[in-house]
Amino acid sequence: MSKIIVITRTHLVLAALALLLVLTSLLYMNRASLVPALAEPAATERSIHMVTGEFKSTTSDGKTIEAYRWDPGTIVVHKGEKVKLSIYGVNGESHPFFIEGMGISGEVKKGKETVITFTPKEEGTYRLICMTHADIAHNGPMIGYIVVD
Repeated sequence: MSKIIVITRTHLVLAALALLLVLTSLLYMNRASLVPALAEPAATERSIHMVTGEFKSTTSDGKTIEAYRWDPGTIVVHKGEKVKLSIYGVNGESHPFFIEGMGISGEVKKGKETVITFTPKEEGTYRLICMTHADIAHNGPMIGYIVVD
């Protein structure tokens, strides 16, 4: 005498759900070995993006006035942190600059990206100064601040 086993659609669905649950659990428990980049953050440099900007207006007597700025005007970084500062030239043809106290200089040109990398060694506030727009007489001062804490 033979036994007949009847497998219904409900049995198949329950078996498939049980298998899916087991596989999901295994993947969850082994996620660190499957995706190591997500499991441990890599010690990489921090990227900060900045642009050159221009404000233009007309006084009541019809005189045009303008001022150039770094945007954002202040960035905060940590002492010992490797920083990649990317500055894109939007307004103004050329902005030769230096970072006071860090020995860093360069130039930002309109439509171009200038990238500098640094690791601040001392806490403090350092000025990012555009030499073309150093004061009000030259549509400035175009000064940004790097705060190192």
